[in-house]
Amino acid sequence: MVAVVSQEGRVALVSRTGRHLQRYNKGRRQVVGCIPYRYKYSKQSPAKDDEAKELEVLVITSQSQKGKGMLFPKGGWELDESKEEAASRETLEEAGVRGIIESELGKWSFRSKSHDAYYDGYMFPLRVEEQLDFWPEKNLRQRIWVSVKEARQVCQHLWMKEALDRLVNRFASQQQQQQQQQHHEDQELGSVLKSTRTNLEYLYV
Repeated sequence: MVAVVSQEGRVALVSRTGRHLQRYNKGRRQVVGCIPYRYKYSKQSPAKDDEAKELEVLVITSQSQKGKGMLFPKGGWELDESKEEAASRETLEEAGVRGIIESELGKWSFRSKSHDAYYDGYMFPLRVEEQLDFWPEKNLRQRIWVSVKEARQVCQHLWMKEALDRLVNRFASQQQQQQQQQHHEDQELGSVLKSTRTNLEYLYV
């Protein structure tokens, strides 16, 4: 992706084109993508606590298969970039969002029906921090925020659904660890307070 400055001085983002830098591994095109996500907080709960938030993910329409479901942003991994850089670039080009790339969800091998070839696909979570009004493929795709349940229903690729399940399981595991840590800290605090109370009672006896 490159930035082009117009005669009016405005900067426009333009998608990369061509496949002369495309990576291949044993004849398989290397593809990377992101699951852009954010948290939506319940209107009934003014406090932004974990119980009041709902995970939302961003899906886009397919450029080649219009009307045949949605998908997550993805595209070719090129020779002059890391997987994370490629995933971030493709997400900005196709969905118009920027954010923080998190650790890789995994690798999948899948067959492209439109090109009759097998690809290797890598997926990353992207915590969205900025949503652009104008982006390279704005006129080619639609984007929509949906719940995890809705994403599973509309996503047209099985391997992307599996990546989404891994992301949901990762978040659930992290939340469980946080709750266990909080419980452990509460127990330690309770022990300290009990000990302090006992010592004070002893002093005043």
